[in-house]
Amino acid sequence: MYIMDNKIYLCIDLKTFYASVECVERGLDPFKTDLIVADPARTNGAICLAISPKMKSRGIKNRCRVWEIPKNVKPIVAKPRMKKYMEYSARIYSIYLDFIDKDDIHVYSIDEAFLDITTYLSMYKKTPVELANMIMKSIYDKTGITATAGIGTNLYLTKIALDITAKHVKSNIGFLDEEKYKQELWHHIPLTDFWQIGNGIEKRLQKLNLNDMYDIAHANENILYKEFGINAKYLIDHSKGIETCTISDIKKYKPKSNSISNSQILFEDYNYINARKVLIEMIDYGTLQLVSKDIYAEVICFSIGYSKDIIPPLKYSKKMSNMTNSFTTIMNTMIKEYDDRINKNIPIRRISISFGGVGKRRVEQIDLFSNYLIEEQDNKIEKVMNTIKNKYGSNSILRCTSYSEGATQRNRNKLVGGHNAE
Repeated sequence: MYIMDNKIYLCIDLKTFYASVECVERGLDPFKTDLIVADPARTNGAICLAISPKMKSRGIKNRCRVWEIPKNVKPIVAKPRMKKYMEYSARIYSIYLDFIDKDDIHVYSIDEAFLDITTYLSMYKKTPVELANMIMKSIYDKTGITATAGIGTNLYLTKIALDITAKHVKSNIGFLDEEKYKQELWHHIPLTDFWQIGNGIEKRLQKLNLNDMYDIAHANENILYKEFGINAKYLIDHSKGIETCTISDIKKYKPKSNSISNSQILFEDYNYINARKVLIEMIDYGTLQLVSKDIYAEVICFSIGYSKDIIPPLKYSKKMSNMTNSFTTIMNTMIKEYDDRINKNIPIRRISISFGGVGKRRVEQIDLFSNYLIEEQDNKIEKVMNTIKNKYGSNSILRCTSYSEGATQRNRNKLVGGHNAE
């Protein structure tokens, strides 16, 4: 069954992680308890961050909205506690370290990790399934959290074995090599079940009359490259079960350019005036990050999404004449463009900003359009603000904007990953 002269990877997923943690914390069995993780303050339109396995067994979708839950199901509503989930995740990572060296572990998300178990099979004298069971049992015994796993001969197959194959076996452990992948999944639909294929990519493939992985594997590659550009390479390789990237490659990777980004979906529709306040807060938050790391941005961008996508989002980007981390310089530039371009008659629901080309400041020629005295003063102020925030908390010092109606930063400073922290 296992090709032992190849790499063997294990991908472990913590089953309905947030909901399972909430059940364990209450002394309840996640497989016998109806529970959702959602913020009741966000009304019935709130998205459930997780639902218990019991609710999944009822056919309820994991990322449903509260109002979509059948009326005959009365679940416990658990407010998100991101710090608690991070504590559990850290404990489980320490369990991985009981079995595997950190250099052979890639944490993919708070509830998922890849492990290169190739050299450990002979050390433990175990098959891949036996080693997976050892680790999964240790997780359950020490935390009460149930895990599922995928085993494969490359990272892609391991992920697919977890996402698709493991769901159809009693052991909750799936296995794939290239041949088994072709035999069992070449004609699997929908394509959105496969890693990195979303609804948009699926629709573009269907327009080319490509409906499953077999179709992609046997398609004219020129047509795929014309449609998807360089990303066609990944589609073609993955359709054949090929993936050359290793955990070692991931750990060695250094991006050619860096960026800092921040986005939020507003709790309700905002008019352009209140959305402007939020944009200023986000610029402030971003520049404080730049200053804290002593780095500068070369490109600044923002995107404003209108409610219900009535019209396309407003997008703007600009390459600065000189790299900067000045709040005043960036704010003046972005707010001017916002004021000039925003549609004042349509409510706003999404805001995002990003700073690109981020790095150490290069030696630059002074130009007539930069006020270096203001930038120097900004830098000093923001360093002091960061010092105070680090010592007394994120809300210990804020700009006046954050105390005005419609501002969100005070509340967001209490969140982790956009959700309640405590």
